[in-house]
Amino acid sequence: MKIALISVIMLACVLIGRAQADSRPVVGVSEFTSDISSPYTGLVTEKVVEMLTNTRRFRVVDRTSRDKIDAELELQKSEAFIDSENLADQYSTMAAEKMITGHIVKIPIYAIHNSNGTLRGYTGSVAFQMKIVDVETGISSEATSFQGKASHECLSPESAVTMAMNSLSAQIYEYFRVNFPLTASLNRMIDETTVLVCAGKEQGIKIGDKFMVETIEMIKGNPYPTTIGEAKVKNLAGEGFSECTVSRKISKLIASKMNSDVQIRCSLIINK
Repeated sequence: MKIALISVIMLACVLIGRAQADSRPVVGVSEFTSDISSPYTGLVTEKVVEMLTNTRRFRVVDRTSRDKIDAELELQKSEAFIDSENLADQYSTMAAEKMITGHIVKIPIYAIHNSNGTLRGYTGSVAFQMKIVDVETGISSEATSFQGKASHECLSPESAVTMAMNSLSAQIYEYFRVNFPLTASLNRMIDETTVLVCAGKEQGIKIGDKFMVETIEMIKGNPYPTTIGEAKVKNLAGEGFSECTVSRKISKLIASKMNSDVQIRCSLIINK
């Protein structure tokens, strides 16, 4: 009986974890275009996908491999896979809310030779533009330009491109931070002036950061936000929580909403 109960609890924890992960916005990345014929353009897109994924704030859909996914799903419909227990869910494809598109302006690779003419290594750089498209409206942001530093001498062209992209990691992270403001739920009130927000180190939150607390009421199927006030991060609890200070006035407003059907949302305030 105890074993069965433990199994149920563990399953519930897994399902809750998945549900929380599923609440993250879905962002797709399409393969970057280029006017330049280069075998290394795909590396640029791959690094952007990697950097976006590493923020852990999104469910990232890599649209660059969509054709391979479709081919695999079609293959699994064949007779060879009938009655197989390893079929992928044919309807598991996530619909992206935002799409990141890009255009590579240049990606020069230079071979470095020794004095006797033998190949010693490679160096390279990369420059591209990136913008965000709202899938529902089709409206896109202004294109933002990124220029990577020239790499140090590397053993391969791929390594040179990767190093050039890595030099942009801080700039690209800031681009994601500003253009995709973090939102999180308010878990509970710890005391009269402290609330617990479901976002922490894992999401890049730091002590001193501020959240705008607001209620979200659904009116005729559309979210209607009402601002309550600010909450300031005073302590990071674990990897995914922040203890935040609020005024007594804001605390009373939050308390009055906690037991209602109104959702309380915390949006990270971005200082541009």
